[in-house]
Amino acid sequence: MSSIDQAGGIAGGTLDPDGHKTLNPVGSDEKTWGWFATFNIWANDVQSLFGYSLVASLFISFGVGGWTAFAALIAAGLFVMWMVNLSGAPGEKYGIPYPVLARASLGTEGAKLPAILRAIVATFWYGAQVYFASTAVALLIRSVTGISGGSEILGMTGVDWIAFLIVWVFHIVIFWRGMGWVEKFLNFAGPFVYLVMIGLVIVLWQRADGQLLSATATIFANPEGTFATEFKGFVAIVGTMVAYFAAVMINFSDFSRYSRSNAEMKKGNLLGLPFNMILFSALALLTTGGAAVVFGEEIINPTEIVERTDSVVLGVIAAITFFAATVGINLVANFIPAVNGIANLSPAKISFKTAGLITSGFALVIGGFWTAYIANFGIFPFVNTLGAVLAPIFGIMIVDYYMHRKETLNVADLYNATGGEYHYENGWNTTAVKAFGLAAIFSVLTVWVPWFEFLSGYNWVIGAALGAILFQVFSKK
Repeated sequence: MSSIDQAGGIAGGTLDPDGHKTLNPVGSDEKTWGWFATFNIWANDVQSLFGYSLVASLFISFGVGGWTAFAALIAAGLFVMWMVNLSGAPGEKYGIPYPVLARASLGTEGAKLPAILRAIVATFWYGAQVYFASTAVALLIRSVTGISGGSEILGMTGVDWIAFLIVWVFHIVIFWRGMGWVEKFLNFAGPFVYLVMIGLVIVLWQRADGQLLSATATIFANPEGTFATEFKGFVAIVGTMVAYFAAVMINFSDFSRYSRSNAEMKKGNLLGLPFNMILFSALALLTTGGAAVVFGEEIINPTEIVERTDSVVLGVIAAITFFAATVGINLVANFIPAVNGIANLSPAKISFKTAGLITSGFALVIGGFWTAYIANFGIFPFVNTLGAVLAPIFGIMIVDYYMHRKETLNVADLYNATGGEYHYENGWNTTAVKAFGLAAIFSVLTVWVPWFEFLSGYNWVIGAALGAILFQVFSKK
């Protein structure tokens, strides 16, 4: 067993049996992320095409006024910031990724359960984002060639399928070359997405004869709304956005372990979450409202709005920037957790590249069937179900780290597969597993069982709180 140096790095070799360095603690020389790097995680996560479609649909689907929806999005950003500050602290302090942190609460073997669940969620998001990024490439092809229409297979035309396969292969090429290039790509793409969205608002403003603000206020007004309906919609929107970020919240230590300090991490989260939610939500509100004014339809995909403007230049610029932002956050926020989770099942046998190919195979199926089947379930049940499954693990990990361990971990024992403080019963902490199972079942029921409809919007919070409470109660027994 290798020893750990005082900076949390590795002394005398690697800790995992095949030298799979992805799961090892980072050394002080690798902790180079300032607040801007953390800021960019959230900037690109919010800016992805799926993120835009979700935010835009929230203004349409919950029957609340625009200001209520806007306030709910900001509240969600503040809540998520608080949560990731909690979940990211151990990663920043000890330099460890999420699959290793989970070993403290669930055991060196039991941690494979939350790691693979996070990998499954990441793989679903990965496939969905590959599809959404492909819509930008399809826009680019149509803008340049003028091709439109055509017969459909599984809800997509020939151009759509070509674009989808291009994006899918592009992801594989990127991760094969290494993630360092992706990080630069991510930092470059973020600001340009805002420029394109601002440009789109300006185009819609001109076509609406300067009536965009007043028209948007009218469109999103709810004359039949009451305080009760507005509050119910507010809670539902907050809950949906929290569930959207749930996957990143639980494995935020995968990113925070590269932070220079806890203060840098918190500053990046403060600027990255509330600030981005305010700016992006405002642009989404104006763009969605402007599309309704100019085109007479409520359109939630920005690539479709750009396509309707008939501007080749705007179409090309928008396609490239939306593609870059979506691919960047997909590789960082979805690909890395999926690969880490899959590799954690058997570090001696599953390499980084093998896990990447497995992830890509599932993404091909999920993205290919997105339009024809998966999207028909609705965005909100999909987001809320994935969040509900992960929520109890978050609660268990937070209680274990802050209440049971008083923010102190034995890093060497986290990598000891045959004994040590975190081996529990043959590597499984059955107390945590039992708390997770019971809380996850109830949390998912609140999404799908009509009788629990009154809990809509509370799904993630209920799952996290119930997991934490059950874990605390079972631990005392």
